[in-house]
Order: sequence, then structure tokens, then C-alpha cells
Amino acid sequence: MSFLSFQTATQALRAVCDSASVLGGIRLGTATPAEWPEQALPAVLSASSAQPGPLREFWRVSQPCIGGHDEGIAWRRAGDLLYGVIELDEADFADASASPLQAAAEAAYRRIFRLLDAQGLPELWRAWNYMAAINSETHGLERYRQFNIGRQNAFDAARGAGCRIPAACALGLVDGPLLIAFMAGKEAIVPVENPRQVSAYRYPEDYGPRSPTFSRAALAYPPGQEVLFISGTASIVGHHTVHVGDVAAQTRESLLNILVVLDEANRIARTGPFRSEALICRAYLRDAVDLPVVDALVREMLGEVEVSYVEADVCRADLLVEIEAMALQAR
Repeated sequence: MSFLSFQTATQALRAVCDSASVLGGIRLGTATPAEWPEQALPAVLSASSAQPGPLREFWRVSQPCIGGHDEGIAWRRAGDLLYGVIELDEADFADASASPLQAAAEAAYRRIFRLLDAQGLPELWRAWNYMAAINSETHGLERYRQFNIGRQNAFDAARGAGCRIPAACALGLVDGPLLIAFMAGKEAIVPVENPRQVSAYRYPEDYGPRSPTFSRAALAYPPGQEVLFISGTASIVGHHTVHVGDVAAQTRESLLNILVVLDEANRIARTGPFRSEALICRAYLRDAVDLPVVDALVREMLGEVEVSYVEADVCRADLLVEIEAMALQAR
């Protein structure tokens, strides 16, 4: 059995862990690249201690990992768990019949599904998606909507209509390649939706030709554990943005949505209820000056949770903040 844990580090990595037991992670800021598959985000605002500086978030397992590189994916696995990272330059898809971002997104997810099938771990649990200029319009369509078309095309081709849709987020950076990190396993997730919101994959065509492909949350089952992944969550009720221009009100609405999703997950959790104060969060802010307001509200509504802050553009131009969360419990 490979027991999974989640850790953060701002100090030297050798003081934190044996790198052979790290499945993969995300690097926030300017830290030196690690030996494991690692998604690099440059725009960190602060670590969970509210101290600025490089931050690592990584998944650690209780046994050594094996890994490799396939079709541009750096990956590691331990038992029935797999973590991977892929980066694709849109310029490499300039000759595609679709927009470069749409083609890159479809190619990335097709490659991910081929890897999971080859490894015998077909269930995609969680995906973290980052792209340049997410709200800009190119090729006659907003770039986030281009990404959604490519992602959904890959799901349709590789998994079909009956697949379990993973938890996910999609954020915009100033520039750079399409960045996708993902976690997968052998046992299927249990998707969780929010009764206050229309499921993202059922959005009307107002939000693009293809709907976003993610569940509001997912319960995943590494051996002996239960993990709750709460997708990037924003100030949306039904399918409409609410509190446009008011970062405090948007943050409260986002946190209320997280608490409702938490309640929905706890109705079916196998290990007993997940507590709000045990959540590990990441908040994405369109404007760095909003950090004190957002941080105060996170702690007021969730408790003294572990939270890191990243400056990034949210998937809708009228959204100012997005918050994701996760928690682990033993079975």
C-alpha cells in the first residue's frame, strides 16, 4: 500500500523529504526545479504563513516511486497512484485546423489518456490547467472557450459520455505554455456537484461552444484513504457571475459555495465528515492588492486553514477571485 500525503515547503527540500518518495507537485515562485514531475507557476503572492517567497506543494508517498517520460508527459507512480505534468507550446500547433490553444489542449488530454491506459490507471481524478491570456479573444473566440473545446473533444474521443468527470481548475497566466498537471488512479472517483450551481458541464451555449469539463468536487480513493478535491470555485450562482466588481462579496460567495460542496461531499464520504478547518486551499487573485481582504474572509469562514495565494486571471473576466481546496482522511 502506498500511503499518500500532501506537504508544503519553503525551506531546503532535503530537510523535508526523500525525493524518491515524492510523487509530484507544484512549484510556486522561483525555487530551483525538483527531481520529480513539477508544474511551475511563477506568480506566487505568499505562502500559507503569509510570508512571501518560493513555495512547493507536493504529494509524498510511503514507498519509492517509478517514473518516466511519454509524449512530453513527465510522470511518476507508486502502486495505484500516478501524477504527471505536461507543457505544450502553442506555437507547435500553429498549423492545426483549430486554434493553436484548442489543438494543444486536445493533444495534451489525448496524451494523458493514452498514458493512463498504458499504465492501467485509467481514472483521472484531478487536473490543474494554466494558460496564457485566458480571457483574451483570438481566432474569434475567448481563449478559455478554445481550451474547453479542445479538452472536451479529447474526453469525447478517449472516454465517451459515461466517464467520471474529474475535479479541475483553469487559470490564466501572463504568458508561457499550456501547463497541465494531473493525478489519476485505478478506482473511479465519486463526482460531487453543488445544488446552488448548474453543473459546469451543463452550462448553456452562452459560455462557449463546449462546456467546461469538470465536476465541482470529487472524492478519490487511494489505498486506505479518501481524498476530497474541490475544484476552483468562484462567485457563481446558477451559472451567473454575482457581485461583479466587489472582491469581498465575491470571496464570501466563493467560500459559501465551497462550504455547500463540502456538505454535499460529507453526505457520501466513506470516512466521516471532512472539516472546513482541515482544508488545504489555494486562492487565485486577479489583483494582488486584494490579498488582505481575501485572506481575512477565508479565515473567518473556513477557520485557520492552510492557504497559499497566487496572482492569476480567473476563467471569466468578471471574476476577481477563485479558491480551490482539498483534504485527506484515512479509511
